[in-house]
Amino acid sequence: MVKKIVGDKPNKKGKESAKEEDIPNWVSDEIQNAKFEKPEELKRTGYILEIYDSDNKIDTQMYDSVEDGRHIVTLDLPKKIKSSDLEKGVVYEFTFDQHRAPLTKKVVEYLQKEKEIEMNTIYKFELKKMELLEVGTNNSVDNNLEE
Repeated sequence: MVKKIVGDKPNKKGKESAKEEDIPNWVSDEIQNAKFEKPEELKRTGYILEIYDSDNKIDTQMYDSVEDGRHIVTLDLPKKIKSSDLEKGVVYEFTFDQHRAPLTKKVVEYLQKEKEIEMNTIYKFELKKMELLEVGTNNSVDNNLEE
C-alpha cells in the first residue's frame, strides 16, 4: 500500500534560495498600487546629477533634504521641459510636488524582517518648474588673500 502525502513537496536547495530573493505578490501589489495622498509642493535648490532622456526623469542633488532625509531625488519631468535644455552641475531652484503613499504595517514589517529594508512610505516627485540660479561669479576675489 502506497501512502499519498497531501501538501507541498520539499523544495530543492537551488529553488529555495531563488524563492528567498522573490518578493511575495501581496507585497509587490501594494507597492505598485500605492494610493498617493494629496501632493505637497516643495522648493529646493540643487543641481542635476543625471538626465534620463528615455524615461523623462532627472536625478538631482538637493542642498536641503526632503521629508525622508534624502538629498538625491529623482524627479519626473513635465512634458513642457525638454531634457536637451537642461545642464548638469549648474544650480537650479526646483519646484516640485512630493507625493506620499504610506505602506501598511504588514508590508513594513515584512520588508524590515525579511529584506532588511527600512521603508514605511513610498515617495514620488514630479517637477513643476525649475529656474537657473546665478551663484557667485569667477571674478570675485577675496581681499584677505592679497595681504
